[in-house]
Amino acid sequence: MKISLKSLLWVLVLVMSVLLVAIFSLGGCTAAKAKIAFASDRDGNMEIYIMNIDGSEQTRLTDNPADDYIPSSSPDGSKIAFTSDRDGNLEVYIMNVDGSGQTNLTNNPEEDGYSYFSPDGSKIAFLSDRDKNSEIYVMDSDGSNQVRLTNNDSEEESPSFSPDGSKIAFMSRRDESIEIYIMNIDGSDQTRLTDNPAEDRYPCFSPDGSKIAFTSTRDGNGEIYIMNIDGSEQVNLTNNPADDWYASFSPDGSKIAFDTDHDGNYEIYIMNVDGSEQTRLTDNPAIDWLPCFSP
Repeated sequence: MKISLKSLLWVLVLVMSVLLVAIFSLGGCTAAKAKIAFASDRDGNMEIYIMNIDGSEQTRLTDNPADDYIPSSSPDGSKIAFTSDRDGNLEVYIMNVDGSGQTNLTNNPEEDGYSYFSPDGSKIAFLSDRDKNSEIYVMDSDGSNQVRLTNNDSEEESPSFSPDGSKIAFMSRRDESIEIYIMNIDGSDQTRLTDNPAEDRYPCFSPDGSKIAFTSTRDGNGEIYIMNIDGSEQVNLTNNPADDWYASFSPDGSKIAFDTDHDGNYEIYIMNVDGSEQTRLTDNPAIDWLPCFSP
């Protein structure tokens, strides 16, 4: 049986169309598809907002007289965990990405906050001072099974899961200065990654697990740094006299969002992962900060 050239071309077009649909539907979330959650006091107190990656469609998610801040997105983008003082003390809350279903997860009289989802969304790491100093805890994403991971007299804060879920990076004051540490998911093998008299804070893993972005004051002001996960090759990405804080990687690892007072007040910026093309996303006289990418 003979097949015409025209028929072969139609078959080729059909196959390519199917492949393209599969690539775009199955491929990981690109930076362009992602959103950024952040905190702002533009309405008189700190609330959680979300926006597109270009800064458009800035939408308020929480609305109460308390302060809501430090958002953390679930891996599937359906939930946002955040810290709130609406109960008279700091607690970890969770809500749907549209702001509905706001629920207190930690429910105790001490201070709990700085939540971060595990890669599969089943766990949330957070800090708590329920043992009289700030320590890293982990719980199921419904608030059950709250377990302490660190146990010393210093302050431990800002936990961040590695993409494979086996490690947690965090900051600690146990060596007098504030440094970045890493540990296993069960709290074992706590290892120091940074070592200088300045403050190194707010670690965040890259999506491929090879890098950690963090904030350092080693240059006399806050700057966004990046390093390998063993602590080697620490590089300043922002390099300006302003204070730059709180890095968050895009889901595809190509971008980093951060907050800066570059323009006289804190605003959300985005840059390439090498520090180039630093671009302002928010623009108002209020404080906009603590960005977190959402798939």
